[in-house]
Amino acid sequence: MDNIAKKYLFDIRVCIDNIEKYIGTPQVYENYAGNDMLQDAVERNLEIIGEAVNNLLKIHPTIPISNARRIVDTRNKIIHGYDTIEPVNIWAIVINYLPVLKVEIQYLLDN
Repeated sequence: MDNIAKKYLFDIRVCIDNIEKYIGTPQVYENYAGNDMLQDAVERNLEIIGEAVNNLLKIHPTIPISNARRIVDTRNKIIHGYDTIEPVNIWAIVINYLPVLKVEIQYLLDN
């Protein structure tokens, strides 16, 4: 993997780490839903993840990241459809998909 791709992978990993740090443990939806600043921080990191994946797809279209296109689409939805974003949907992404992405990104960084 070239250095540009590794930079994007590293950016994704940092954003995932940020989201995990912001949400904390235990992961409680009500804490997230009741905190506008936390929602903004998580959404911003998801935007960066989506942009980094989009850039990766431009230089490595077959990069083995599950749901890569959906990650980019989510970024677009957060930015362009900001007024239709529901906290429960962002929470579902964070809880269900971010752990898988974290493993995939770490694998790519390690190899």
